[in-house]
Amino acid sequence: MGAAAIDLLYWRNVKQSGAVFSSVLLLLFSLTQFSVVSVGAYLALAALSATISFRIYKSVLQAVQKTDEGHPFKAYLEMEIALSQDQISKYADKILLYTNTCMKELRRLFLVQDLVDSLKFAVLMWLLTYVGALFNGLTLLILAVISMFTMPVVYEKHQAQIDQYVGLIRTQVNSVVGKIQAKIPGAKRKEE
Repeated sequence: MGAAAIDLLYWRNVKQSGAVFSSVLLLLFSLTQFSVVSVGAYLALAALSATISFRIYKSVLQAVQKTDEGHPFKAYLEMEIALSQDQISKYADKILLYTNTCMKELRRLFLVQDLVDSLKFAVLMWLLTYVGALFNGLTLLILAVISMFTMPVVYEKHQAQIDQYVGLIRTQVNSVVGKIQAKIPGAKRKEE
């Protein structure tokens, strides 16, 4: 994760983090009420209203003051916004790497290369059926965004206590997993 994203999630610049957090939440809450097409159209109309109003305001101001400052968005109109071939190749390579890694892992899990990992995956999918029955995807996305902007700060402030409790939980979970693996034939992991 980049330094800018970490600064954003840890609220190093409160105004910037607040703006991003509230904008993303507003967008997600809008999507709970309206379709993606409607939200996109409303956002485009809002942006157009702002830019057209600003352009008319600047034109009237130039006419009243009898100045010739030119187009108010001239600097942005002259900016290069095209993606280079190198950028496209870089992103395509990353997507290809993640896709291939994901496909290999799914093949490994579905074809039971390791029984314990496949059972863990089955339990996770079973639990996700209950999560899916309680929440829709958009609600989970909203909860994820709220968690992304709150949990890092909470962890940073209470790291010692959280680490202590996580250690206790990890010890208990490892104990239970060890007992289960001992009872299931062929479930013990190979020593690496």
